[in-house]
Amino acid sequence: MHICHVITRLIIGGAQENTVLTCRGLVERSHRVTLIAGPEIGPEGSLWDQASEAGCELVTVKSLRRAVQPLSDWRARRELQHIFERVRPDVVHTHSSKAGIVGRSAAARVGVPVIIHTIHGMSFNRTQAKAVQVFYRFLERQAARHTSVFVSVADAMTDQAVAAGLAPGDRFVTIRSGMEIDRFAPRADLRDRFRREWGVADDQVVVGTIARLFENKGYEDIIAAMPSAVARQPKLKFVWIGDGARRVRYQRQLEAMGFSDHVHMVGLISPDEVASHLNGFDIVLHASRWEGLPRAVVQGLLTEVPAISFDNDGAPEVVIPEETGILVPYGDTRLLADAIVTLSADAELRRTLGRRGRTRCATMFDWRMMVADLEALYQKLADHRSHEAPGEHL
Repeated sequence: MHICHVITRLIIGGAQENTVLTCRGLVERSHRVTLIAGPEIGPEGSLWDQASEAGCELVTVKSLRRAVQPLSDWRARRELQHIFERVRPDVVHTHSSKAGIVGRSAAARVGVPVIIHTIHGMSFNRTQAKAVQVFYRFLERQAARHTSVFVSVADAMTDQAVAAGLAPGDRFVTIRSGMEIDRFAPRADLRDRFRREWGVADDQVVVGTIARLFENKGYEDIIAAMPSAVARQPKLKFVWIGDGARRVRYQRQLEAMGFSDHVHMVGLISPDEVASHLNGFDIVLHASRWEGLPRAVVQGLLTEVPAISFDNDGAPEVVIPEETGILVPYGDTRLLADAIVTLSADAELRRTLGRRGRTRCATMFDWRMMVADLEALYQKLADHRSHEAPGEHL
């Protein structure tokens, strides 16, 4: 089959890593794969090199941008339409909100037989103004008319999309975001190495976060929880991996609070380095205000590092109380601090939760299983379409 994947930008992020792995796996299964993306990159880093190594054809659409720009968006749809007319794909599979909206419209206009959209996270969410939510919900409902099937990375995404009226539940399938699970494993030598690099003493507990230093990634809530947590557990060390537009703001805030010594900012690392760095953590702390499925949490659990997370979106599907970590009511920084204190004070509990987490995630998030499930879905939809009566639609 010829499968076109379309994504807004190839920055370092969960949706992008998922997409590149999918393309790589489909190429290995002898499909022709084209990956189309906009040119934007930023302080989050780029996955273009990894995409080049995946073996698929790469196409850049210069007008495909993350920001809403009506003229540029119209051009992006037209350019995608021309690409689809030229290559005649069997399947168009879109990712992220902008690529999903313009990509599905373009695919429908040229009669692509199968059009799929993955919901990595809802384009309308609680962090936005009401008018923005209404606007994006309207656009998503329009795009849903051109969608054969939705793929959700977590059951929570299906529930939210159905509740918003995008489509009935029978047009959704959950295929969890795959990881290279063989690369994630606990290693004592790496633990010692990174803790030395980060200036962590033997008796300190590392609470690590992997996320862009950007709004809605939860750093404001982590900072708010610090005074209470550190007052009760002075040996806490917070390690943040990532970069972004708010780095200087957070540094200044920590300095004003007198907490600079309790936080080490690693900065940007490549996706290939994440697995090794996770070994330096004792706890993975995930406080994002919206996230389809928290990949960093899954990767931490695969490394036998237990998790603390707010109970929003797909997090409760991987952070299981008394099994893999501690769930905290969304936005409750007091209970977030309590969870940090509880887990940091009990090394045996951390070991138990970490081991259970690896066992659970190793069976759920293997990227090869994700690719196999997607391939089966493409084939099922293509077979169904080939047997349609004239005028019938999926």
